[in-house]
Amino acid sequence: MAYVCEIGTGQRVYLDNQGTQTIVTTFSGSPGQQQQASNGFQTGNWTSPPEIFRTPNGVVLKISTAQGDHFIQVQGSSMGVISGTPSVSSSQQMQVQQVDSTPASSMPSMQPMQPMEPMKPMEPMKPMNMGDMQMNMNPMEMRMGNMEMRMGSPKSSSSPAQSSKRFCPQCGSSLTPSARFCSSCGHQLN
Repeated sequence: MAYVCEIGTGQRVYLDNQGTQTIVTTFSGSPGQQQQASNGFQTGNWTSPPEIFRTPNGVVLKISTAQGDHFIQVQGSSMGVISGTPSVSSSQQMQVQQVDSTPASSMPSMQPMQPMEPMKPMEPMKPMNMGDMQMNMNPMEMRMGNMEMRMGSPKSSSSPAQSSKRFCPQCGSSLTPSARFCSSCGHQLN
């Protein structure tokens, strides 16, 4: 004997009595997404169908057994036993329907997701200019004043004059290939 109740927008609760346990399963879903939470409570065998009441704090399930009434609070996907008897006289009683014993049969069917379009490749980054500094990303190079730094291989081969260009590590001035001292600051070169 299993029962289901719509408790809110896209949310339903499924109740089943398996031996002396009451199994409570909540389902919530929207197109493309579904969540489920399930818990078992020791209540005993049911003597009548369960009753469900909407309260300001969610819903209260009333399970009647030979041992007495048991109350379970369901709030979103969390659930727990309520000690004592809650006041449900001013609460709205909700419609409970008998269903098959499998929760999957009471779940709403999921719509298949549409395949996503492949991402378009990013456009190459344009050179950045900040004052006298310029940066390019492909190949990675940076120029500031008369200094430059390159990483990776450029698309076109560089001229021999560019590859032999040297700069002073102290002041950054351009050096001749055979220089032993910087002509600007006098720093001794290796």
